[in-house]
Amino acid sequence: MKKIVIATGYWLLATGYFAFAQSPKYSNEFLAIGVGGRSLGMSNSCVASIEDVTAGYWNPAGLLGIKNDMQVGLMHSEYFAGIAKYDYGALARKIDSSSAFALSFVRFGVDNIPNTTQLIDAAGNIDYDNITQFSAADYAFVLSYSRAPKIKGLKLGGSAKIIRRIVGDFAGAWGFGVDAGAQYENKGWKFGAMARDVTTTFNAWSYSLTEEMKDVFAATGNEIPANSFEITLPRLIMGGARKFELMKDLSLLAEVNADITFDGQRNVLIKGDPISIDPHFGLEFGYKGIAFLRGGVMNIQQEQQVTGEPVTTLQPNFGVGVKIKRISIDYSKTDIGDYSVAPASHIVSIRLDINKQAK
Repeated sequence: MKKIVIATGYWLLATGYFAFAQSPKYSNEFLAIGVGGRSLGMSNSCVASIEDVTAGYWNPAGLLGIKNDMQVGLMHSEYFAGIAKYDYGALARKIDSSSAFALSFVRFGVDNIPNTTQLIDAAGNIDYDNITQFSAADYAFVLSYSRAPKIKGLKLGGSAKIIRRIVGDFAGAWGFGVDAGAQYENKGWKFGAMARDVTTTFNAWSYSLTEEMKDVFAATGNEIPANSFEITLPRLIMGGARKFELMKDLSLLAEVNADITFDGQRNVLIKGDPISIDPHFGLEFGYKGIAFLRGGVMNIQQEQQVTGEPVTTLQPNFGVGVKIKRISIDYSKTDIGDYSVAPASHIVSIRLDINKQAK
């Protein structure tokens, strides 16, 4: 009697590797989630105004905005009621007045997933002691560089990233990609552009399935995965921002971004084939550069109710931040508008400014 696998929902939900290993539309989506409580509180609307260590992720051109010699950033968040965990760490450093670099690390994973392939032994008996655990995790290592050319107000940047994706001992992939970004400031207006996966990112998948697992896949009607390539098509993010001084000690930063994809029609506000446009915007109120209140809207989509009537939905986010000397602490709460799908996620990030000691 062939062994039967009890479907591991977390595995399929978090990865979808076996079913969609060659689909280009949603490849490496863990890198589209976002980092930093400030940016997430503004609904990922930051490509034009970002100027801290997280610029290595959002737009490497913004690394030149770091005011100190070095800056360190850390973030932890959890999704799907704590099932999936997202961790981020980065270090940025000024090389000189016109150049800077950053090293960033991202991990998005689901741990302690039950492996039930050995649940039923050869005699047909259920033995819970045979259940083991594994992790499904995505990793990204990013090296970013920014430089200011001789054109006033213009900053350019680029990132090279190595992708590592792992599903226990069963499957793994290595990938490589390049991003390019730019920022331009003129008369108080800021504009930004970020071309993600500009060269197209390739993930090479390999699988290590035992004969028993192959038998189970065949017995349950699943396709046996084979070594393959997964591609991530380019995505362009464009934005504009402006900071207003409302009154003494009180300011307002407003930014609008648009994610432009080229992989066919998506369920976004502006649908097209092959180009779709997903706009989102954010606000940041600041008091003396010390305390901040943020908000924004993203994921504007059209859905159908049970009655078949169309309805437009959106995802509001909000956040707060405080800067105490060289330490900045940012908090954001995302997906606060739809608890029916999943509980809201709470994100906390920290940035630390470091100055070199004078000799």
